[in-house]
Amino acid sequence: MKILLLGGSSFLGRAFASEALTRGHEVTTFNRGRTAADLPGVEAVRGDRDTPGDLARLAGGRYWDAVVDTSAQQPAQAAESARLLRGRAGHYTLISSVHAFADWPARVVDETSPLHPCPADTPPGQEFSAALKAGCERAVLEHFGAERALVLNSGLLIGPHEQGGRLPWWLERMARGGRVLAPGEPGRPMQLIDVRDFAVFGLDRLTAGTAGRFITTAPPGRLTFGEFLAGCAAVAGGADTELSWVADGPLTADGPDSVQPWSELPLWLPDLPESAGTWLADTGRAEAAGLRCRPFTDTARDTWEWLRRRGPSDDTEPDGRKRGRIVHGIEPAKERRLLDAAAPTH
Repeated sequence: MKILLLGGSSFLGRAFASEALTRGHEVTTFNRGRTAADLPGVEAVRGDRDTPGDLARLAGGRYWDAVVDTSAQQPAQAAESARLLRGRAGHYTLISSVHAFADWPARVVDETSPLHPCPADTPPGQEFSAALKAGCERAVLEHFGAERALVLNSGLLIGPHEQGGRLPWWLERMARGGRVLAPGEPGRPMQLIDVRDFAVFGLDRLTAGTAGRFITTAPPGRLTFGEFLAGCAAVAGGADTELSWVADGPLTADGPDSVQPWSELPLWLPDLPESAGTWLADTGRAEAAGLRCRPFTDTARDTWEWLRRRGPSDDTEPDGRKRGRIVHGIEPAKERRLLDAAAPTH
């Protein structure tokens, strides 16, 4: 098949490109060429999807069997690409998110759950919100129709080349050794999908010409937070690495050492009603269609090997915290104070 990837050079796009090339497909990528290098073997077309002339140049006089859109963040982006490509491609796969569902993360969601009320013609340049993914979905469906569009509502993606810095932070923290603050309850469930498993499932459905919607993440109940941290420690930890579990209460108490969930201790969420469905999305439809997920320990091992090959990142502090709009990772002195002050729960 001839496949066009909108994006295609970093993390999820890279995983799709790699899997598609392995299967013998002809792959064209369309991106600005700023985030990462395209894989050898793809046809790389440079351009900005927010520039109509660049999209028109890409689409002019060409045809692809399928499009995979890994980079749409605004409904206006999805609408313009779908409009220009509807006569140039047979099938359109949009990578959306569980964020598109109005009930998530407070409740368990499935493919029939209501979406946020974001219209397809939402003006460009909107501030980030979960609702924008719902608008992207409506924009693609408006131009490709329900018969030629596939929507994959992604859960949290992990694996080699991860950009979010969550699994990498925990691996690098384990490698620094000593007492590691393990937050909350070890039995709390998680849903994390290896980006390569996501790409395999997406390409399986794309090549079959499947339309419709799939919640695409690991099945609930396959992994707990305790297993996640133990797996990270087993892969990257040293002889002196020790998990010290601390309950939610001391971490969320008001004061200078209150911990910001999700960012300071990546992937940790306190047990609160507003996030009760975070790790419980219903993946039954995707599993019935062939979704398979590798063991977390395999993902952790491969990610750690990639991190060691890559070496220090330009956007990472010496203590492993990731720079950016949101700093991922707790400051080491703060972690020590919390460990010293709280009675371990396990």
